[in-house]
Amino acid sequence: MSEQRNRREFLRGAAFTTGGLWLSQTSWAKPLLSPNEQIQYGCIGVGGKGSSDTDDAGRNGVVAAICDVDERILAESAKKYPNAKKFTDYRKMLDEMGKSIDCVTVSTPDHNHAAAASMAMLMGKHCFCQKPLTHNISEARRLGEIARSMKVQTQMGNQGTSQEGLRRAAGWLRAGVLGTVTEVHVWTNRPIWPQGGPRNPPKPAPDNLHWDLWLGVAPTRPYADGYHTFAWRGWWDFGTGALGDMACHTVNMPYMGLDLRNPTSVVAESGGHNKDSYPHWSKIIFTFPATKTRPALKMFWYDGGKMPSMDLFKGIQKPSDSGSMIIGSKGRMYTSGDYGENARLMDDLQPMEVQYEKSPGHFEELARAIKTGKPAVSNFPDYAGPLTETILLGNLAVWAEGKTIEWDPRKLRAKNAPELESMIRPRYRPGWKVG
Repeated sequence: MSEQRNRREFLRGAAFTTGGLWLSQTSWAKPLLSPNEQIQYGCIGVGGKGSSDTDDAGRNGVVAAICDVDERILAESAKKYPNAKKFTDYRKMLDEMGKSIDCVTVSTPDHNHAAAASMAMLMGKHCFCQKPLTHNISEARRLGEIARSMKVQTQMGNQGTSQEGLRRAAGWLRAGVLGTVTEVHVWTNRPIWPQGGPRNPPKPAPDNLHWDLWLGVAPTRPYADGYHTFAWRGWWDFGTGALGDMACHTVNMPYMGLDLRNPTSVVAESGGHNKDSYPHWSKIIFTFPATKTRPALKMFWYDGGKMPSMDLFKGIQKPSDSGSMIIGSKGRMYTSGDYGENARLMDDLQPMEVQYEKSPGHFEELARAIKTGKPAVSNFPDYAGPLTETILLGNLAVWAEGKTIEWDPRKLRAKNAPELESMIRPRYRPGWKVG
């Protein structure tokens, strides 16, 4: 395929509208609220990132309920939101406050995202959920299906999606400024938490922590140091490792610009792991087939201190410890940092003017969606769900330790690895479910 034809195909697939450059999105005709009504939020997980997510809700409406399994964290949040009703179990919050809440924020550890979000959406509640959208691939597909069938507004917390720099760089890719793109390289400085080792000895859970509620859908295990509040990211039962934690940010710009969904194979190498804690490092190769808007290409992921070959960084004195490098037939695009907003064209390539819609702010897109029916860009069915499916496929390859996974994206099946089925479609503890 010629570069001239490539450029025409990219432009044809770019979905230009009067508002700017976007992937196709579903717009619900009937918004929930009138423009003057205040959105009532129920916030699940109000510590750490959940604290700022709750504050975003408070700036865009009323925080009517707060929920956290850690009563100390819950008490701190209640000082800021004294009129919000307090809960330690989101199921009770939704059962009791369902008629009083319009939208739910979910900022729990990864393993409980899908259960909380699906319950809320099936009750007709709009939903904001932190990244990665889910802990397992099938859950990402299911949340998109529920959002679409219930006609609720949704958004994932990959905040870089709303930044002008990211949208502009994605527009350059869609317009073909790099020519034919053949490789995408993405790396991160994560993990910055312990992983790759054994569990700590069991001990009684702190009095302020409802451990069984913290476990939620995950298999039962005794409390130990190294789980709550942050290091859960490094455990297969609870987190999604460095890849799941950061790729929804660092892959976001090339995903938007190159439509990096539905890979057909993936393979990984790593420092080795015990099937309990993620490895110290990994390198993953995703293969994407050609689409109507671009030719086939590969994406390379690096974490735990691993980096692309220094040959790719010609002209860059010191590469950033997180970023991306996109290789095309005409030249390269380099971004530094986690969010893809600092794109720099290399090899004498010149920026071109592209259209893109300016965002009112990430969380503000969701509030606007609830009031107007216009979806946020990172909505579950059209954007966040497929992005999460792509990302989490890499963890299947890490688990398989060197085996190339042949992937059927339509059926969500590892065609040559039926032993991975339980990683794709997990079973949940009694009393917990996903949609």
